[in-house]
Formats: sequence, structure tokens, C-alpha cells
Amino acid sequence: MNLETFAAAVTGRLIVSCQAPDGHPLRDTAALVRMAEAAAGGGAAAIRCGGVGGTPDVAAIAAAVDVPVIGLTKDGAGGVFITPTVEAARSVVRAGAQVVAADATFRPRPDGRPLTETIKAVHDEGALFMADVAALDEGVAAAEAGADMVATTLAGYTAPGPPPDGPDLALVRALREELPGALIVAEGRYHAPASASAAIEAGASCVVVGTAIIDPRWITARFAAALPPR
Repeated sequence: MNLETFAAAVTGRLIVSCQAPDGHPLRDTAALVRMAEAAAGGGAAAIRCGGVGGTPDVAAIAAAVDVPVIGLTKDGAGGVFITPTVEAARSVVRAGAQVVAADATFRPRPDGRPLTETIKAVHDEGALFMADVAALDEGVAAAEAGADMVATTLAGYTAPGPPPDGPDLALVRALREELPGALIVAEGRYHAPASASAAIEAGASCVVVGTAIIDPRWITARFAAALPPR
């Protein structure tokens, strides 16, 4: 899939992230496949998947849905852990992903290789590269390095302290201003339809939503917390 085809498929639309961490009741490839099928049936333009389960999740979901798959791995306890190495990126493509998502922050990568090598490896495998960033300068640098799209996935997660409650719409606006022709993906704490719509208004090409759609434990906790104490 080329960038023009992918952009046409997702622009103005929703991407659903189907992932679950270790210890979560949904940490099961078959369960995540069903989540992905349900999301695609509900109108998701693409599925983002992989995570702790790595390439088995990517392969199974890619085989089950008819929409593009954005694949990744999550390895390591801190620092760069979203598709952190060149080899991890290659494995994601070989599992069937049309797009590889990877940390594109300025933090050192575990394999000691520059981001440009990961981007080149993904392109050599015939896939597109999504740069997960936390800040404007990282997004601009990733685009200059050859990333096909820039995502705000890590906004609020690389600085000390807990992330904010809501999405970083300011980063979406800043990226659109600096990269007017780029494919900008809004991701990170989009917990309501109104916030997803606000991201498009702020200049995002498309929006990724995960937890608020696929995690019944999180959704239940939100409802439970909203009720008056007994």
C-alpha cells in the first residue's frame, strides 16, 4: 500500500487501537482479533495493533480484517519501547502490517541505531512508517527523516509526572502549522467522540482511539466512578 492509498483510506476517519497489556483480561490474541473485527464492522478505517503480544497479534488481525493494519511491538520497561529496533520494525512488516508505528522521539534507541535506519528498513520491506512523537520538534525531525506520517501518540508520556487527562490538541495544531501537507495522526487520550472531532478541527488527518472503545474494564471504571458514593 502506498501513502496516497493509505491517506485516502483514513483521512477524516477513525482508527481503532486494539491492544492489551500483560495482566489485562483481554491480553489474548483471539480476543483482540474479535475486537478488531468489531471495530472494522463499526466503521474503523484502520486498526492499530501489536503491543506486548508483538507480531502474533499483528499477523492474526491482518488476516482477519479488510482494512489497513498499523503494526507495532512493545519491548522494554522504559524509554523507547514502541517498535524500538530495526529488527522489530522488520518483523512487524513481515507479520502483515501495511504501516509500522515506532517511537520517533529524541530518546536513544535500544539498538543504538538512528531513526533513519528504521524508516529505511520499513520502506525497504514495502511498508509505510508512522512516527510516534511527543513534541513538535520530534515530529518535524521525523518528517524530514522520511516518516510517512506523524502521530501524537507519546504526547504527555515522556516528561516526568503523570500525563494530562485530555488529548494534546495544541500539538496537533502545531504539527499542522509546521507540516501543512503531512498526514498528521491524532492519538493519545481521545476518550470521547467530541475530542476526536476536535482533533480533526485542529488539523489532524485522522484520529486513533483505543482504550475508550476496546477496554471494558476502563469504561466500567469510568461509569462506576461517576456514581454517587454509597
